[in-house]
Amino acid sequence: MTAGEQALPRGAARGAGAALTAGMCLCVTLVVGMVSAVNLAIPALSGSALHPSAAQVVWVVDGYVVVFACLLIPAGALADRRGRKGTLLCGMAVFTLGSAVCAVAPHVGVLIAGRMLSGVGAAAVLPNTLALLVDGVPAERRQRAVAVWASMTGLAAVLGNLGGGAAIEYGSWRSLFVCLLPLSLGALALAAWAAPVAPRHERPVAPGGAALLTAGFLALLFGIVSGPQSGWTSPAVLGALAVAAALLVWWVRHELRAAHPLLDPRLFLRPAVRAGALGMAALFTGMFGLFYLNGQYLQYAQGYGPLGAGVRLLPMAVALLAGPRCGLLLERAAGRRGTAAGGMLVLAAGLGVVATVDAHSPYALYALGATVTALGCGMATPLLSDAMMTSLPPERAGTGSGLQSLARELGSALGIALTGTLVTAVFTAHLPAPLRGPDAPGTVAAARARTADPALRDAVVTAFTDGLRTAMLTLTGLIVLAAVAVAIWLPPRPRDGPAPD
Repeated sequence: MTAGEQALPRGAARGAGAALTAGMCLCVTLVVGMVSAVNLAIPALSGSALHPSAAQVVWVVDGYVVVFACLLIPAGALADRRGRKGTLLCGMAVFTLGSAVCAVAPHVGVLIAGRMLSGVGAAAVLPNTLALLVDGVPAERRQRAVAVWASMTGLAAVLGNLGGGAAIEYGSWRSLFVCLLPLSLGALALAAWAAPVAPRHERPVAPGGAALLTAGFLALLFGIVSGPQSGWTSPAVLGALAVAAALLVWWVRHELRAAHPLLDPRLFLRPAVRAGALGMAALFTGMFGLFYLNGQYLQYAQGYGPLGAGVRLLPMAVALLAGPRCGLLLERAAGRRGTAAGGMLVLAAGLGVVATVDAHSPYALYALGATVTALGCGMATPLLSDAMMTSLPPERAGTGSGLQSLARELGSALGIALTGTLVTAVFTAHLPAPLRGPDAPGTVAAARARTADPALRDAVVTAFTDGLRTAMLTLTGLIVLAAVAVAIWLPPRPRDGPAPD
């Protein structure tokens, strides 16, 4: 029995539990949903007075994701040491402040900084919502509350599409952040009222490891994103990739020598951990590569508004919900290894379908590809997660959970960066001749702004769909390779055969 249950009558405890569940789910929906909601704002942002380059557009999306990813584990450690409720409230305050900076950003550099600031806050929020929910909800309602929380983590991306689309449809891209502010303040107030004060634990925070990991991935993404504009052999790109390699190697050495590492690299000697981390990263690379393009394709090529685009992504939500059940049914016949690898191949097949679309394709074809992609993600993710958790001893369950979150978010950041880079490179190469040159536009909005000729405008959209095709085929190939590795490394369940680790 929790302290909250001891202090409150049964009816009051249930009411407090309902308020806590609502507050934690709202927090999760906001911080996870803002990853996908911003994707629908890309066309409006690209055509705005800020005039962002293609690389800057990627950073508006990815700056949030990579900071969010790299700080998840140290934020969880900080919460254990300083208090989960206080850390969550500070995180929501920072997330809200970052959103306010984005809403009033006078130029794109400030917008990117605001997004990164929001990512810092999000990292402090997500690890604490489930822990506070378990601490504060009455025992008889705990399982249901956790199930609701888990559902919201999956649906948040789709809800972000809908909410973001509605905000942008009836305003500008700034409306997305303006509308977010009262919701964030409401979540902050609800969490302050309903969340319990949990006991603290003397868990090391390891700021050095977090700094090296974050700086290394920021340098890696900078090199990937800057390639099309600066040239892949330019000093800036090669220097960034070299710095990334040096920082990530330094991080590995630091973690191997640390008494209390942020993430012990020796965990990857376990085949199940290695397969699970690679599989999770690959799945979310594909999913968020597609998320990055969803809003652009449906608005530029299909002609829908932001809200219409968000509504037309709802089939993905159905597939995400159906995927885990399909995976469990398939596992009875194919086993854990076959089902996990099979789910990854289903996701790759969905991306392959998306790669066939152009400006004249029916919406149904795109919806089919997007839905199959989401179905594959839903099928494989629970099995890969279970494999990672069951391969670790109980005292390292927290590490396993943190590693899952890190793999998902870093995969998401990598998918956005790769997709944005490939689309930009092909788009600029395939622009019609009158729009090419040293100052060729890097976005569809910028290219359209330079001409009123309908034929040239159609050619601009065709150049974009050529880039989409290249990006989706590249991600398809990478995920197929990852699926083969998962099939080799992932041990079967004990009932299916002996586990290698």
